[in-house]
Amino acid sequence: MDASATGPLSLEVLDREDLRRALKEHDFAAAFLLIKKWGGLTQNRIAMACHLTPGKVSNIISGQQQVTSFDVLCRIADGLRIPGHMLGLAPRPWESEQQEHHQSVELRGRPCEDEIPWQPEIAVELATQLTRSDLVMDRRGASRALAGAALTGAALLDPLEGWLRPPGDRDAPRVRGRLGVQEIEELEIAARAFRRWDHRYGGGLRYKAVLGQLNEVAEALDEHQAPAIEQRLYQVMAHLAGVAATMAWDSKFQRRAQDYYRLALRASHAGKDPVFGANVLAGMARQMLYRDRPQDALELVRLAQEGSRNAAGPRVHAMLHTREAWAFAAMGRVSAFQRATAQAAEALAEAEPVAEPYWIAYFDEAELAGVTGGRLLDLARKDPRQHAETATAQIRRAIAVRDRDAGRSHALDRIGLAECRFLAGDVAGAVDETHKAVEAAGRTRSGRVRAQLGELYPYTVGHNVSRGVREARDKIRGLLLSCEERPC
Repeated sequence: MDASATGPLSLEVLDREDLRRALKEHDFAAAFLLIKKWGGLTQNRIAMACHLTPGKVSNIISGQQQVTSFDVLCRIADGLRIPGHMLGLAPRPWESEQQEHHQSVELRGRPCEDEIPWQPEIAVELATQLTRSDLVMDRRGASRALAGAALTGAALLDPLEGWLRPPGDRDAPRVRGRLGVQEIEELEIAARAFRRWDHRYGGGLRYKAVLGQLNEVAEALDEHQAPAIEQRLYQVMAHLAGVAATMAWDSKFQRRAQDYYRLALRASHAGKDPVFGANVLAGMARQMLYRDRPQDALELVRLAQEGSRNAAGPRVHAMLHTREAWAFAAMGRVSAFQRATAQAAEALAEAEPVAEPYWIAYFDEAELAGVTGGRLLDLARKDPRQHAETATAQIRRAIAVRDRDAGRSHALDRIGLAECRFLAGDVAGAVDETHKAVEAAGRTRSGRVRAQLGELYPYTVGHNVSRGVREARDKIRGLLLSCEERPC
């Protein structure tokens, strides 16, 4: 197959949590059934693509035969164009060729982003283009068009260097705008409301409402406003684009999330707000951490720290240190993780209640405990004896002091605590926490929460599990299946 071939399965199908889980567990009976149902492939088509006989595919689906051969595993990956990491394999040879082809097609006909100047009007143009195209799509069309793979490495990092340079002068628009202080304050209130909604519920239920507001702000900036109004408008654009990015990410639109993150960074640059820009870079780093790219995440955090060092307050510094610690934990660098976590705690101890922007107020003692517990859980997956109990203690503290309005974070805490108890061998405690985790997850619409709940599922699978574990498994499955019937 040449590099331009995308394979028989769409990105939307490959990103399904149930298929990812089946592939990770090498449960090809479930995987082939899901591919038939959602990918539209017949058994004969699967057999032909994977160089298997139709009879063998039939036996695999019925459970009479299992895939144990490494050669067959590779044929399935290559035939169906399933990335190697989804099956526990090294990246397949065609993956790098395919990525290079897609990048060359995408860049054809427009300048490389390295060459796009960091001038204010560029942010307005980007906002207009993104929102106009996204607002007219229905959900199915969006799933096909926006679910591209996230950029990584130099393709992601190099174009962001312009954030460190002062913004250029803006070309004066021809039309004079008439926005006043009251109108800009109303827009700022709307941006805050959208951020609160996303923090509490997650998901993309109000995604198009955010895009509509973002489009209106771009239209206002296309006119000539008073300098003070214009600067605040760019800041509103940055905040709305940041919310759009997290909503797109929660809806599994990884590449589109990056588009809105980069718009948010350009808008904060135009609005002379390096502190919010650092927050945007921290969001991009978190996305890379969820994509298992800790080195890219670390580069983004260091760019944020460099650009905001003289402007950011203690809470922002503390938050950036936790992103740093997260990257170190993902790399298995325990000492560096502990050092960065200690720096975060020291910075947070210096924070004052109202001295920093509203959007960083969420980063408090509960958030620090939750993030630290989550990273200790990462380490516990490799060394349960060393880290499972300390992870449990931190997550329990987060649950005890966290505001229940932080619905997505509370659900992630609950899921993490259940996994900690499984790793520690406390099956009864794990079952109890799983029931609470499913209940908390049911109150959000976050794709990230669903993904984490899916990671909990394998702990409940086995031939000799107790009745309590089976009941917990049924609850997880029930919630995940309900999200297939209605978008979460």
